[in-house]
Amino acid sequence: MNKIVRQHYPVENLPEDLRELVSTSSVTVILTEETYSTPPPLSREQAVALMKQMQRDAAERGETVTTEEAVARIRALRDEWDD
Repeated sequence: MNKIVRQHYPVENLPEDLRELVSTSSVTVILTEETYSTPPPLSREQAVALMKQMQRDAAERGETVTTEEAVARIRALRDEWDD
């Protein structure tokens, strides 16, 4: 969260709608905070559906590996240590 504080900010520099709320001879303190709203957590069903969709998307892009390919990679890595 970002927070900006301006002490002794001149009223004449405020936007018109804010100037109407304070006396013209006063000096103000401006506090601006940026808040981030987090989305609500996914339900179990939503999370499972999202993961399945991600898997389908990866398969369509050719980014998945078969069990045999994964086993071959692991064996190759393991065998590097045996040499």
